[in-house]
Amino acid sequence: MEANEIIIRPLLTEKSYAGIQNKIYSFVVDKRANKVQIAQAVETMFNVEVAKVNTYIVKGHEKSQNTKQGRTVGKTSDYKKAIVTLTEKSKPIAFFESLS
Repeated sequence: MEANEIIIRPLLTEKSYAGIQNKIYSFVVDKRANKVQIAQAVETMFNVEVAKVNTYIVKGHEKSQNTKQGRTVGKTSDYKKAIVTLTEKSKPIAFFESLS
C-alpha cells in the first residue's frame, strides 16, 4: 500500500488538539494497515521521525431518524484510529501546527 492510501485523514478532536503540543497526532487509517506501515507512511508523508504508534478500531454507533414513513435506524461506519507519537528531536508536523 502507498502512504497516501494508508493515512485517510487527520482526526481533529478536542483530545487530539491537546496532544499537538507533545507531538502526539491522531489519524484515521486504513483498517488493513499495521503499526509498522502506519509509521512508515507518516515518516514519508510528513518527513518526521516516529517514536511509537498506538492503534485501535473505533466501532460505529447507531443513529436514528424520524421520517414521514416512521423511524429509521442506521449505523455509522467502523474505522481504525492511529495515535502517532514523534521523537523528541523530530520536527512537528506543519499541518497541525497551523491549527493551534
